[in-house]
Amino acid sequence: AWQQEGRPLLPVSVNLSPRQFRQKNLVETLRRVLADTGQPARLLELEITGTTLMHDIDETQARLEEIAAMGVRLSIDDFGTGYSSLSYLKRFPVHKLKVDQSFVRDLTVDPEDAAIATAIVGLARSLDLDILAEGVETREQLDVLIGLGCEKFQGYLFSRPLPPAEADGIFRPLLPPGSRA
Repeated sequence: AWQQEGRPLLPVSVNLSPRQFRQKNLVETLRRVLADTGQPARLLELEITGTTLMHDIDETQARLEEIAAMGVRLSIDDFGTGYSSLSYLKRFPVHKLKVDQSFVRDLTVDPEDAAIATAIVGLARSLDLDILAEGVETREQLDVLIGLGCEKFQGYLFSRPLPPAEADGIFRPLLPPGSRA
């Protein structure tokens, strides 16, 4: 509906729980949803925790490769927390790392959190992955993250979660009819 009203094409991120990710019909469900909505696969991003990726590595890899082959983007959510392995960054078709908010929260006052955030941003940039910092609430956090080379952010500094009817402001100005972002 937003696109029909002249809004730009925006990606939609969907968090998948471990249970959802392991459903046998996940790939078929994704294909059906994309076909039913007519949305380009590149505008769908699935967020999966590192812990989820560590169960049945061979099956996980096959499922991720099938999803990525459709054009759906894959993001590792809460990166740096829980049980995970750096080896999946080269083994799995991942597109983005999300720096967990637990490292962003005290980034400006805790040298250890700053060091971890620096390492995650550097790792993502070295592997040519997108990087997004979660939980950005202050201008100081944003400035430090920008200084580290992070270019994408989410958090209350920008907006609280909004229902669709109140989210119109993120689209202003409207694009002229017929144009695409």
